[in-house]
Amino acid sequence: MKFALCFTPASIETLRELKHNPSLKKRYDYVKKALKLLSDNPRHPSLQTHQYYSISEPNKEKVFEAYAEQNTPAAYRIFFYYGSKKGEITVFAITPHP
Repeated sequence: MKFALCFTPASIETLRELKHNPSLKKRYDYVKKALKLLSDNPRHPSLQTHQYYSISEPNKEKVFEAYAEQNTPAAYRIFFYYGSKKGEITVFAITPHP
């Protein structure tokens, strides 16, 4: 099942920063690829998607983390939840791993 991706304003802003900063182009490409995989198959093995328990969304949706990069300092992660409609994934944060 293919999912439609919805983005919060914060995640859109992060994508914009990655896209327009030449020093972050490689990271933008990794995030873009991960978002495509997320849309096609949220359980794709390279995403290493897993539930994230430290954050809960306002409507108590389960929050998941997917990897855009691996084995890299400050690798980017994508945080999302399913919904608000069937067949949708809401990406609410794209952030480097601390």
